[in-house]
Amino acid sequence: MEAFVGALLDKMTLDERIGQLNLLSVGFDVTGPIVNKDVEASIRRGLVGGVFNTYTPGPVRKLQELAVNQSRLRIPLLLGYDVIHGHKTIFPIPLALACTWNLDLIEKSARIAATEATADGLNWTFSPMVDIARDPRWGRIAEGAGEDPYLGAQIARAMVRGYQGDDLRRNNVVMACVKHFALYGAAEGGRDYNTVDMSRIRMYEYYLPPYKAAVDAGVGSVMSSFNEVDGEPATGNHWLMSELLRKQWGFQGFVVTDYTAINEMTQHGTGDLKQNVARALRAGIDMDMVGEGFRKYLKQLVAQRTVTEAMINQACKRILVAKFKLGLFADPYRGCNADRAEKEILTPENRQAAREIAERSFVLLKNSGQTLPLRKSGTIALVGPLAADQRNLLGSWSAAGDWKKSVSIAEGIKQAAPALSVLQAKGANLVDDPALLLALNAAGGDIALDKRSPQELLDEAVAAANKADTVIAVLGESFGMSGEAASRSDIGIPEGQKELLKALAGTGKPLVLVLLNGRPLTLTWEDAHCSAILETWFGGTETGNAVAAVLFGDYNPSGHLTATFPRSVGQIPLYYNHKNTGRPYTGDPRAKYLSRYLGVPNEPLYPFGYGLSYTTFSYSSVRLSKTSLDGGQALVAAVKVSNTGQYAGEETVQLYISEPVASVTRSVEDLRGFQKVTLKPGESKEVAFKITTEDLKFYNRDLVYDWEPGEFIVRIGGSSSQLKSASLRWSKPGALTKTR
Repeated sequence: MEAFVGALLDKMTLDERIGQLNLLSVGFDVTGPIVNKDVEASIRRGLVGGVFNTYTPGPVRKLQELAVNQSRLRIPLLLGYDVIHGHKTIFPIPLALACTWNLDLIEKSARIAATEATADGLNWTFSPMVDIARDPRWGRIAEGAGEDPYLGAQIARAMVRGYQGDDLRRNNVVMACVKHFALYGAAEGGRDYNTVDMSRIRMYEYYLPPYKAAVDAGVGSVMSSFNEVDGEPATGNHWLMSELLRKQWGFQGFVVTDYTAINEMTQHGTGDLKQNVARALRAGIDMDMVGEGFRKYLKQLVAQRTVTEAMINQACKRILVAKFKLGLFADPYRGCNADRAEKEILTPENRQAAREIAERSFVLLKNSGQTLPLRKSGTIALVGPLAADQRNLLGSWSAAGDWKKSVSIAEGIKQAAPALSVLQAKGANLVDDPALLLALNAAGGDIALDKRSPQELLDEAVAAANKADTVIAVLGESFGMSGEAASRSDIGIPEGQKELLKALAGTGKPLVLVLLNGRPLTLTWEDAHCSAILETWFGGTETGNAVAAVLFGDYNPSGHLTATFPRSVGQIPLYYNHKNTGRPYTGDPRAKYLSRYLGVPNEPLYPFGYGLSYTTFSYSSVRLSKTSLDGGQALVAAVKVSNTGQYAGEETVQLYISEPVASVTRSVEDLRGFQKVTLKPGESKEVAFKITTEDLKFYNRDLVYDWEPGEFIVRIGGSSSQLKSASLRWSKPGALTKTR
């Protein structure tokens, strides 16, 4: 590889080397790629390193043929696309995938996505997004794993393995691109593209681990983020891209900007485009997405000695190495043909996998009086603007997905329970607010207001509810209300839908709320008035079949939250691994001078790790193999988990560790392990976790990652707020032991 790439670099002109740093968006239709003359000419001249937004065998081959048959050095193109949670078989949104707590299934979803994407001619995906998000107002919380760095890191590794496999030359794997580097999920106010500012300790301890996990897993590329870090845009931040990513972490791949990120640095206040092109290259950026600033200015900057040819050569080499590792020089098409696409995309097996994964991503938030599961006979009222909807089921960033091939919840219920009488009513518009409707439809929302008045819609739904044994209300967000550029200041169910829900509750019939959404919502009223609440997120192609399976008990829900649901927007940011103050709230509303809110509990409505089942589980006390340890010893912490209910079910057993005293303040608890266990009614199993000093490490004020001796509390349970605990002491030779 080194010899091949070195020889190729020697043959390239400066213009051709700069051209490899240029990534363009090229659309397509049934006739082929839509490229203007300038782009086509640039590819022929070897001045384009990659394109994105073109897929399917015919258009892809035409683009690649321009590069390998008509350019001087026949250098193939990288062909990228946003394959975020599936290519054409769409899986649940990433936040929902995380709620499975099943790394094998998450990896499987990425593996299937890679197979379909490569059959459609792609070799690069802009995924996984691993940004830690503690503010559900931020729409892109839908694209990540939630709020926890430990779980986020495990999922990052699983996604990279699923996309890339063990050999990038195979024609059914794609190069992954971890994003957005770095800290993007901590945008102030939950507003997309906004400023990020935090201490280095918080950065290293809570936000950086998932990116590093992806790098350690061998991710081929990294995407820069739009936000600033330490007062400097990430795309031009030398410390971030060179000192941290390359020197500290040893990243060997290439770095691509997000869409026009170099150009947008001007708005941040760092100078004009020419200045920012130099800043980005010197920082360690290798490829410019869409902005074309590298093409426009790098040659001038070399002549002016503002940047060096060596910097350009290094960036070019990284991109050529990636192409070599992908096997593009040996086979630029990598098995891309119509026959393969026909056989490997949206297959029955892929759809079945999507269904099974969706079932396991749903989180049962409430189930009073065992309202669920439902019988497959009798009469239900199926109400809500999303009940028969297909358009919104795929969620945001389902770029190649065809919503017309998704299964609606109404269709899924009717197929699962043909003897059931289903009374359908829309009940409300998805949104009524004209300004919101305009914004959503401008971005392709396809939302149409019903010709009937809101009162007529509501009256029809109430009439159906009065005739039914049970009411199922399918409510929530449209796909455009979460995702990129979809921040919300009010994260409740839209007002018209909420009025419908209140009217349905007034009938006195058992009321099941099925939610479709891309973020945690404020559901205080809903929790108080609905009989059952099932969080289904945006479940993908097989949503309807998966929802029906859970509603009727063909699958017992096992999802657990990976992002906290607040009671009120005023509690945000709200996350489980917070730190104590000097005056922590004890629960007594009469105590004034404590860290608390007036009028609302401090605690979330649904905490991190929470999720109900149709059965119940009990936990024994925590048993430790040792309560006093030295140095490099290890211990085993175990509990007996018992199924005390009437259904077989899966439980996610979670391990948390607390350190009451340390040289820097620590979280009240940190997730350090989890296991899935399946139990029949009356069955018990011991679940054991091996704990070593690796599980005790944290970043001190010198940013040294190490552990300190002292007291530790091991906590095990079914959520971050329902845990059994046991204490131990761990000593370290030559170190002082801390005490409370």
